[in-house]
Amino acid sequence: MKTTKLFLSICITALLFSCEEAKEPLQQIVVQNTLNSDRSFETVSVKLSEIKQENKTGRVVLLDAETKAEIISQQIDTDGDGTMDEILFQPSVAANSKQVFEVSFSDNIALADSIPACYSRFVPERTDDYAWENNRVAFRTYGPVAQKMIEDGIKGGTLSSGIDAWLKRVDYPIINKWYHKELNTDGSYHKDDGEGLDNFHVGISRGVGGIAKKVDTSYHISKNFISWKTLSTGPIRTSFVLTYADWDAAGTELSEEKMISLDYGQNLSRFEITLKGTDTISAGLTLHKKEGQIGVNENQGWISYWEPHFDSELGIGIVVPENGMVGHDHYETSRKDESNLFAHIKAKEGKAVYYAGFSWKKSNQYNSKEEWDTYLATFSEKLKNPLQVTVK
Repeated sequence: MKTTKLFLSICITALLFSCEEAKEPLQQIVVQNTLNSDRSFETVSVKLSEIKQENKTGRVVLLDAETKAEIISQQIDTDGDGTMDEILFQPSVAANSKQVFEVSFSDNIALADSIPACYSRFVPERTDDYAWENNRVAFRTYGPVAQKMIEDGIKGGTLSSGIDAWLKRVDYPIINKWYHKELNTDGSYHKDDGEGLDNFHVGISRGVGGIAKKVDTSYHISKNFISWKTLSTGPIRTSFVLTYADWDAAGTELSEEKMISLDYGQNLSRFEITLKGTDTISAGLTLHKKEGQIGVNENQGWISYWEPHFDSELGIGIVVPENGMVGHDHYETSRKDESNLFAHIKAKEGKAVYYAGFSWKKSNQYNSKEEWDTYLATFSEKLKNPLQVTVK
C-alpha cells in the first residue's frame, strides 16, 4: 500500500512538473517610450543571440502580449556573413508608456511580397545604378561603368558620388516599374504619370547627402562607387554597402565605404561612412539654383534646404546623431553644381554617421519649410531619446 501511494505521489509530482514546464512563460520584449509624444514607424532591433531558441523549431515570431496577434518583423544579416543577426519590428507606443511583446515560434512560412516595401538593388540594365526605396521616398547613385563612359567620352554616362532623389508620390514600390518604363517603353521616368518622376538634378553636387572633404577653402569629392553588396530587403528595412576607390583630398589619400539603410515610414536614409585618412567629413545638400531657404540647428544636429522645384516645392535635409555635427557651411560658388549646404561631421572610431533625405510637396507628406524643419527636429529628438528595449 505504501509502495502504491509512493508511486502515485511520484506520478502526480511528475505531472505537475510537466504542466508547469508546458506553461513556461514566453520570453518578452518590453519597449518603453520616455517622451511626451506618441511614437510609431521607429525601428526596434533585438539581437537574435538574446532570444532563447533551445529546443525550439520554426521561425521567430513576435506577438502583441495583449492581443496575441503576430506583428510584422524582419530578420537581418547586419554584416553580410550569411547569418541572421537581428530581428526588427516597429511598435506603436503611446507617450510615456510601454508595450510588451512575446517571443514565439512558428512552423508556418511567412508570406512576403515579391517586391518588399523596403527595397534596393543593383541596376545593370541602366548602366550600373544602385537604387533604393521605401513607402515614402526613393534614391539612387552611380557605378563604375557610368564613370568610365564619361571618361571615355561615351554618351549616357554619369560621373558623380552624389545621391539622387526619385520623387515618388505613391506608397508602393516604383523602382522596377520606372526603370522598365524608361528602358522598354515609349514612356520615361522623367515624366510624371501619376506616381512621380525623376526631375532632381545631381551632377557633381552632393545631391541628398553625398560627402566631401574640406581642405582650406575647397571641397574634394570621390568618384562613383566601384562595388556593391545588398544586405537586406524586406517589410521594415533595406540595407546595402557601397565601396569607393581611394581618392585624393589636396594630397591626402582617403578611403570611403558607405553602409546605407532605409526603414519603412521614414524620409531619411541612414549613412554609416567608414573612413580612413581623416577624422572629419562633410555631408552636403545641393543648392541647385540657390533660390531656396536654408535651415540650420547645430544644437539639434540638423541642416535643411527648402526650394521651389518646377511646379512644386522640395525639402532636403541631414540629421547628425550623438552630437556628431561640429559645424556647417553655406557654400556658394559660380561653378556649376558645386554650391552645397554642408554639415561637418566628426568621425568616431573611424565611422561618420548621419541621416539624409527629402520630401516633395506633391507627395503630400510635408507641405512647407516649417513642417519639414519640424520633422527634422523631431527626428533628431527621437535619436537622442531612443525607445528603450528590454529582453526578459
